[in-house]
Amino acid sequence: MAEGSVSVEELETSFQKFAVHGDSKATGKEMNGKNFVKICKDCHIIDGKNVTTTDVDIVFSKVKAKSARVVTFEQFSQALTELAPKRFKGKSKEEALQLLHALIAGKEPANVGITKATKAAAVERLTDTTKYTGSHKERFDASGKGKGKAGRAEIPDTSGYVTAYKGSGTYEDKVKEA
Repeated sequence: MAEGSVSVEELETSFQKFAVHGDSKATGKEMNGKNFVKICKDCHIIDGKNVTTTDVDIVFSKVKAKSARVVTFEQFSQALTELAPKRFKGKSKEEALQLLHALIAGKEPANVGITKATKAAAVERLTDTTKYTGSHKERFDASGKGKGKAGRAEIPDTSGYVTAYKGSGTYEDKVKEA
C-alpha cells in the first residue's frame, strides 16, 4: 500500500458502524439511504458546495439494485468512487478516492445533542414545586418530591372513628385499664 492510503478493513469497519446506527435489527452488512447520508455528513463528504445531500441521494439510487432499499459494502465502494471526483475537483480519480477513503476511515456515527436535556427558563419556572399554590401544592412534600397517590387522592380513614373525634386511638388504653 502507498503512503497515506487507507486499508479496506478500516473502511469496512466504518461502514458497519454506520450501517447499524439507529436500527436495532441491522446486521452491519447492508446500509440504508438514511445512514448513507449520515456517513457522508459526519465524515464531511457533503460540503454544501461540490457535494450536497441531493447528490448523495442520487448516487445512492444509482448504485443500489432496482427494488432494493439498501446497499452492500461493494455498492458502497462504488458510490464512493462516483462521489470522489465531485468532492475533490481537480484531483485524479485515484487520488480523490484515496482522500475520500481517508475521510471515512476510523469514523463512528456522531450523537450530537441527543442525550442533553434542555433547560429553558419557562420550563424551569413551570416545574418549580415551591411556586405551586392551592390543591397542587398539597401533592408535594417540603423537598419538592411528589407524594404519589397520597397527594392526589382523598384516602379514607378506616380506623373506625368519626373524623373529628379527639380521642381516636385511645380505646385500647381504656380496655386495658378496666
